[in-house]
Formats: sequence, structure tokens, C-alpha cells
Amino acid sequence: METADQLKETVRQKYGEIAGQSTSTLESQGCCGPTSCCNADVEANVPIAMAEDYQKLNGYVADADLGLGCGLPTQFAQIKPGDIVVDLGSGAGNDCFVARAEAGETGRVIGLDMTPAMIDRARKNAKVRGFKNVEFVYGDIEDMPLPDDLADVVVSNCVMNLVPDKAKAFAETFRILKPGGHFSISDIVLLGDLPEGLRQDAEMYAGCVSGAIQKDAYLKTIADCGFTHIIVQKQREIHIPDAVFMRYLTDNEIAAYRNQDKNHPSFGIFSVTVFAEKPVQSCCGPDCCN
Repeated sequence: METADQLKETVRQKYGEIAGQSTSTLESQGCCGPTSCCNADVEANVPIAMAEDYQKLNGYVADADLGLGCGLPTQFAQIKPGDIVVDLGSGAGNDCFVARAEAGETGRVIGLDMTPAMIDRARKNAKVRGFKNVEFVYGDIEDMPLPDDLADVVVSNCVMNLVPDKAKAFAETFRILKPGGHFSISDIVLLGDLPEGLRQDAEMYAGCVSGAIQKDAYLKTIADCGFTHIIVQKQREIHIPDAVFMRYLTDNEIAAYRNQDKNHPSFGIFSVTVFAEKPVQSCCGPDCCN
């Protein structure tokens, strides 16, 4: 089993390869291409649709959209003009540029990423467009090089599942948010016990699903870090083609998966967008309440 550092290096290398490819090349390879950490079962040559369509969102920059997400967190993030927004795992800058359109010229957007090639690509995208209030910082989500109480809003798209220590990552998110601030994060989670064959070979998603945890555990991790008003803003099943399932499941297991109650599924792989707030510090005693 890989150590946490080895897992991070694997993700860094794979995303570095993606950062070096053109958007047209990635699109021609089916979403984010054979070197990506998501979206394709390379061996079966079958695309797996995880990314959602950003094109109708204000601020969308096609050159920054590498198809690596699994939701639209900035759409749900309630960003206001003048807000300071931090995007965790900012990639080529896609969510940062959408956030900038919401925060306006008086706002500030900071993208954090641990892949140097992604930082370079994002900075070039921002420079070409003359964006002065968007910056990109190299750093680890488990140990962010950002000050306490910085952000009004944090967003992230299909990144936390790749982080080995999710509790530490959410604790860091809590730290950099202002009291009363909030996050909107899209991610991949699991529901129920996946069939053994599928669970054992979740690496067919080259990292995205293999790093995912149970939905209940994911939400508990957020709550344990001190967040309140935790809401699942959107939940969407990740559709796995039968051509992929046939490699891992029996016909009966495939039928059971397909015939679940869609409103109350027993098991599956889902994209969720989760909202949570950092509470405003409450009264701590007679010395600070008067």
C-alpha cells in the first residue's frame, strides 16, 4: 500500500501530465484523457462522466476547463461582491475565474494547488486575461500556506477525495475561513457497501474513487472539525457503463445496482456538493460578553 507521501506524488505526477496537454487534446481523448486521475476507465477505453458543464456560468474560461471536476461548487457557493475566495486544488484556474466573476473587481480569489505545472498554467490563463485580483499559490491542502481567518468562501471540486488525511484538510479549511464564512465543495463519496469486485478494483478510476470514503463518514469528518449548518446541496449518481461493470460484477450484481430505488439507493458512487459554515465565535464567559 502506498504511503500518504507516495499517493500525493502519484497525483502530482498525473495532474502534471494533464497540465501539459492542450484543451483540445483532452477533449478528443474523452473528457480529461487517459492520463487523468478521473473520468475514464483507460483499460476498457470507456469514458466515465464525472465532470459537469461550466459553459453557462459567468466567468467561464474554456482554456482553464480540463474536465477534472465532479460538480459545480462555485454555482452553489453564494459568493458576494468583495468576497475573498479560496479554491482548493485550483488546477488551471477554472473555478477561480468563475469565482472572480461573482466576487467582482473588489473581491480577491486565491487558487491553491500542489502541482507546479498546474500553477504555471493557471497563472498564464490569468495573465493573458489581465486578471489582477486572482492569484495562484503552491501548497498542500493538509498544510496550507495561508493565514488564519482569511477567506469568506472556500470552494473545491473533486479534490478532497484525493487527499490522504481528510480530517486535516477540513481542519485547515476551517482555520483559513473567517468566522461566519462557509465552503461549498464538490466531491466523490460512496454510499453503502459496494460489490466486492468493484470495491477491490476502484483504481479503474485511477485515484478518484479509490480515495473516496463513505458519505456518512465524509459528513462526520466535516462536523468533527467544527463546521455547522452542513447541507448536501446536490447529489448525483456517477453512471458507470455496463462495459465497465462487466469486468468487475456478475450479471446479478449489475441488475441489482441498476434496479435500486433512485431516491433511496442502497449503494453506489456519487458526486455530492456540500455546504458548511464556520460558526461565529460565541460568548465564552463574563470577560468577553460585556
